[in-house]
Amino acid sequence: MPTGTRIPRGINEFNPYIGNTSDYLTTGLPITNAVRLGITEVEASQWQAFNTEWAPLYIKYSDKKNSRTTAIKDQLLLIIDKVANFDRTYHILDRIASSVNVSIADMETFNIKKGVLQKTTRTLSSTSMNELVTVTIQPIGGGSANIKCYTTTAQRAGIYDDADCVQYLFCTGDTAPESAESAGLTKDLSTKATFTLALGAGAAGKKLFIFFRWYNTKHPELAGPWSGLQTTLLL
Repeated sequence: MPTGTRIPRGINEFNPYIGNTSDYLTTGLPITNAVRLGITEVEASQWQAFNTEWAPLYIKYSDKKNSRTTAIKDQLLLIIDKVANFDRTYHILDRIASSVNVSIADMETFNIKKGVLQKTTRTLSSTSMNELVTVTIQPIGGGSANIKCYTTTAQRAGIYDDADCVQYLFCTGDTAPESAESAGLTKDLSTKATFTLALGAGAAGKKLFIFFRWYNTKHPELAGPWSGLQTTLLL
């Protein structure tokens, strides 16, 4: 389950995660996996309740033609947030990871990268990243813009797994650069997928021309391809 976080944030990625982990907690005789791993009955029941709430909504979401709506999507994203907040509050996954009874199967099921599992399942690719950066750019005034970067399949902003930042090239003015190789472009990077590019009040009224790519500062040779030119008018 290759994801940048233990709990997937994308709807389609989260669906098998919540279903599989809910079933897994109740599996086992005479001692369930939840009991073996130190998860209380109340906590396991709440985890199952999240899945019970999720399942019928995901069925509706999966029917793009008849029942997928913005409201359904928002409800699913809210459940993902609730599960993540529940984990942060009760440290469910941290406790599983530190349990004396934890197994490779436990860590694989809950997407926990630790020790042997981390070495065997999270190996950086030796080839260049082929994933493109997709972005939304929102001018906010004062020569600044809010930028959110996504992988091509994600529904929420986030850094690509093999990258540790997003790198960007930009300039302002009236004439667009021909490519990312054009002279005069400023290069910078952000370790966060959501960030503000603040160019100062002097940039207000000018066009921002900007390229993005996924980048790993420890392995620059694996940098992804530059995205197509993005253009927006700064306010």
